[in-house]
Amino acid sequence: MRRDVFQAIADPTRRAIILLIASQAMTPNALAEHFDMTRQAVSKHLRILTECSLVKQEYNGREIYYQLEEDKMKEIDQWLEQLRKIWESRFNELDKVLLTLKNSKK
Repeated sequence: MRRDVFQAIADPTRRAIILLIASQAMTPNALAEHFDMTRQAVSKHLRILTECSLVKQEYNGREIYYQLEEDKMKEIDQWLEQLRKIWESRFNELDKVLLTLKNSKK
């Protein structure tokens, strides 16, 4: 079963994991050092992120490194960009109304 990407990134711990591995691939042990939780709990978060294709695994000997899946992050950004454009348009319209009101009071 595929998980919903937005449910996955709704969790603050998973967002923190994404930020940590955005700059470099990390093992579950290395990630666990940044949180007040067990390695198993971190692994559960990594499993969810992997199921959503937000992170991918890379094996180096016996170690598993997790790294950001950039293409999936770009998909999220493209979706958010649609919302950004809508809100920017609304704010621009509000600015025009406020400017009109301000000028009419003069």
